[in-house]
Amino acid sequence: MRYLARTADGRALLGDSEGFVPLPAALPGVDTVEAALRRAPEGLPDPADAPATRRPADQFTLAAPLSSPGRCLGIGLNYADHAADLDEVRPDEPASFLKPAAALTGPGGPIRLPDPAITDRVTAEAELGVVLGRTCSDVDEAAFDDVVAGFVPVVDLTAEDVLERNPRFLTRAKGFDTFLVVGPWVAVPDSPRAALDDVTVRTVVDDAVVAENTLDGMLFRPPELVAFHSRAATLEPGDLLSTGTPGAGVVTPDSTVRAEVDPVGTLTARVVRG
Repeated sequence: MRYLARTADGRALLGDSEGFVPLPAALPGVDTVEAALRRAPEGLPDPADAPATRRPADQFTLAAPLSSPGRCLGIGLNYADHAADLDEVRPDEPASFLKPAAALTGPGGPIRLPDPAITDRVTAEAELGVVLGRTCSDVDEAAFDDVVAGFVPVVDLTAEDVLERNPRFLTRAKGFDTFLVVGPWVAVPDSPRAALDDVTVRTVVDDAVVAENTLDGMLFRPPELVAFHSRAATLEPGDLLSTGTPGAGVVTPDSTVRAEVDPVGTLTARVVRG
């Protein structure tokens, strides 16, 4: 597994479980995560071979790995258990929505809750994010490894009371600033499809596990989601497809939320008011 990350001051990094090196040291001429994503389906070099010393991840302050993501797609009700908990009808096809890029924030957050006069019940959901590495349209599920760069932990947030007033308020309920936390890195496996076999997604709020499931609990697995959405629109490198949550937890000011996506990584963010 290789990791693509970006520091708070904008430097791109390539790493593995032992640490990170500057991305241009490992891939000369490539100095952004977005550029490296286009190389990822072919495989990324071993950071140990770079003429630089690997440094542990905790020696860096990491930002969201994607500085300017393209399309940010979310999938609703994609775990059968979660749909049942919400008394929702199981969808016959993926239920997707768009998150604005302006909602993006990185590891640590903070997640900024709006004025309680606007929303007084916000929930956080851990999800597996799929990051595209190639321009594609109308692709087959079998082409998943050819077009996907890797995976990233995601925390998706929803103003549930806004959404409950009217399902047409979905964009507003999902689109507040900082309502999409992404990071700490894009994990690039040797085989994206094979890497999906052992993934567990866990929503943790204030150290309490709110929900947990494996991808076997999904209604539509990532290869099907990529193929389905590529038939509706051309997907581009850096597009993010967040594949749904096993369950959500209510967050309040001073909460800490974690998306534990094993073995991709763990994303933590604190919650504040305003």
